[in-house]
Amino acid sequence: MPSERLSMRHIRELLRLKFENGLPGRLIAASLGLSKGAVHDYLQRFAVAGLSWPLPEDLSDTALERRLFPGPPAAGSAGRPEPNWAYVDAELRRKGVTRSLLWQEYRADQPEGYGYSWFCEHYDAWKGRVSATMRQRHGAGEKVFVDYAGDTIDIIDPASGVARPMKLFVSAMGASSYIYAEARPSEGLADWIGCHVSLFAFLGGVPGMVVCDNLKSGVTKPDRYEPAINRTYQEMARHYGTGIVPARPYKPRDKAKVEQSVLLAQRWVLARLRNRRFFSVATLNSAIAELVRDLNARVMRAYGASRAELFATVDAPALKALPAEPYAFATWKRCRVAPDYHVEVEGCFYSVPYRLIREAIDVRVADRTIEAFHKGERVASHAKSPGRRGHVTVPEHMPSAHRRHAAWTPARMMAAADRIGPAAAALFSEIMTDRPHPEQGFRTCLGILALEKTYGQARIEAACQRAGVIRARSVSSLRSILKTGLDRAFLEPEPEPEPLRHGNIRGRTYFH
Repeated sequence: MPSERLSMRHIRELLRLKFENGLPGRLIAASLGLSKGAVHDYLQRFAVAGLSWPLPEDLSDTALERRLFPGPPAAGSAGRPEPNWAYVDAELRRKGVTRSLLWQEYRADQPEGYGYSWFCEHYDAWKGRVSATMRQRHGAGEKVFVDYAGDTIDIIDPASGVARPMKLFVSAMGASSYIYAEARPSEGLADWIGCHVSLFAFLGGVPGMVVCDNLKSGVTKPDRYEPAINRTYQEMARHYGTGIVPARPYKPRDKAKVEQSVLLAQRWVLARLRNRRFFSVATLNSAIAELVRDLNARVMRAYGASRAELFATVDAPALKALPAEPYAFATWKRCRVAPDYHVEVEGCFYSVPYRLIREAIDVRVADRTIEAFHKGERVASHAKSPGRRGHVTVPEHMPSAHRRHAAWTPARMMAAADRIGPAAAALFSEIMTDRPHPEQGFRTCLGILALEKTYGQARIEAACQRAGVIRARSVSSLRSILKTGLDRAFLEPEPEPEPLRHGNIRGRTYFH
């Protein structure tokens, strides 16, 4: 059964790891949770499509998909000679020899031989049958191994005296074994990302890849062959230009370097702090930094040099430069756009273009901003609302009819009432004051204004006077007053005729 095609976001990440970071196919496969054959297939499609890296900025996900998948892939052939796997294994132990080089030599000797993906898969299968323990060799600046220590250390709340356990994050560089440690309140995503930001700042650069344990904060789906990396963790790696390679579940040899460093941190850091009391995370981390500095300065017998010296001469020159700004923590949320073209994030509602109603979108939640993405393209950006249950709406996201309705404000509504007369203004003011929010009375006011087309301003003003007397507040009451003519009593009376003057008429003064 064919595997499911990767999303364009994951394919772009695969290409970045290949062409920006220069990672081999097996590490790209481990980072993205793919088979090596799948990585090779995507890279082949990229080459056949005639594309180059970096991709054009105006190349959308849809256009990229059409270029990479114009038709069904070509079928492979079989019945070709196999390489000498023992020879391949022995050659791979030599410095600078790679699988790609050996495969090219194999194809030069056997022009009709197998492809690179088959070569790698069958070598791994042969290696698994041999089941030998391989000594890992780490290049300069290539890898940093990260994990949490099993033991914790407490800080004391000065107000309540309650002790709170703190987690110890530990990392080790592959080539120099240079150690970094930091205490954090939890193993949650925010603390996990924060540890990496502090780690890269401590190193003064960025290693080629990060080898991590299958912690939930970093790996959402631990799997030996197809681990799923948390999207925020992947975004952080992209910001720093590095790759994430999770260790295989229940395979501590994959991260033996940091396992040993955790033991050292527990003995040379936690054990030495066991009798001290700390009342803040800052003072605790200051003490940890001092002990880690001493640990890195200790001379290792096997090398005749300290970790700090090896790091300065081996790892540090090979690290990538830090980005201009550290990574700003953000989380991702999958949302479906509601019929009112808003999405709910942390109790508040933010607008997106109304054409996306009922579409599934990705929302990036940062400290100060909310960004919405649809098929890899940003469609909305908002400043984060400080409260809850609020609505943040951009007029451009609304249909035209909704924008016209939204243009009404209490001030504009009162100006329309003043144009009719003082009774209408008083009635409109009472309608909006009686409601919990003035906008809840807009429809009633708009309904009264609509009657002006039929009855004119004078009768609307008279009807509002009548409504004020009987305490009527609805459009239906005003319409009934106008239909039955009850407003006419409030119309200005016609001027009275002059009294008749004649000599035979005594007038009213005669009777007093």
